[in-house]
Amino acid sequence: MNTQPFFSTLIDSYFIAFGVLIGGSIIGGMAAFLTGKPPLNQIFQISNMIRIWAIIAAIGGTFDTVYSFERGVMDGQTKDIFKQFMLILSALGGAQTGAMLINWLTQENISA
Repeated sequence: MNTQPFFSTLIDSYFIAFGVLIGGSIIGGMAAFLTGKPPLNQIFQISNMIRIWAIIAAIGGTFDTVYSFERGVMDGQTKDIFKQFMLILSALGGAQTGAMLINWLTQENISA
């Protein structure tokens, strides 16, 4: 069982998703540079492709989340459903923040 306090887990979830998205995009951009592709364009595209994986990595895989939802619905433990919802929301926020930062840094999709 997870012995870490819930608020601490929320912060971890946010920054894990943020870090996976930023790190994966930057490393992918280095690979694009080495292969002769435009790095900033590739960084932006990679950040869009790995957003869901950053969220999944942050919540620790899907089976724990599904089990917590099942326990909440079948056993009437609504506290677990709320906690899992907050963890997913925190991971979504971290991934969105990372994607927005990548968008700002690469200057993609800026209308004149």
